[in-house]
Amino acid sequence: MEIRPLSLPGLLELKPRKFEDDRGYFFESYNEKQFAALGIIDKFVQDNQSFSNQGVIRGLHFQKPPFAQAKLVRVVTGKALDVVVDIRKDSPTFGLSESIELDADQNNMLYVPVGFAHGFSALTDCVFQYKCSSIYDKNSESGLIYNDNQLNIDWKVNEPIVSDKDLELGSFRFYISAL
Repeated sequence: MEIRPLSLPGLLELKPRKFEDDRGYFFESYNEKQFAALGIIDKFVQDNQSFSNQGVIRGLHFQKPPFAQAKLVRVVTGKALDVVVDIRKDSPTFGLSESIELDADQNNMLYVPVGFAHGFSALTDCVFQYKCSSIYDKNSESGLIYNDNQLNIDWKVNEPIVSDKDLELGSFRFYISAL
């Protein structure tokens, strides 16, 4: 597996080794022993999958402790721009964001540790899949508005399609004031 640490501490891009022949291909998308050797020791307890039309933005979501989630995310089909924001108040990169293109043809994944708000934009129609280290808890869900001026994220879509629920999320400034 190829590993590339990203600029925000804890984020890792992972590219599994792909075996191809005239029948098709095979790769391991998750192997607990191999991930533990990389320092990823989260126990993943829930898998989620969504389909998004091109131009959809989902996020930026997170769950508050004690239900905070680490995630292992990838696209099964299509391409998505995956975006994270560091919300760890004691982190030197608090409030900074990072984005990475996830591409089903590359089979690349992103490991997102606890302490990040997470979202993505569908650059094409895509199936998005992710593992979570904690079960979804409605009372712990929270998020940041995707178009927050302070975060200034380029989602790489011209006319975003955003759910009513995500349009009601608060600003990063509001999040800071609640800490």
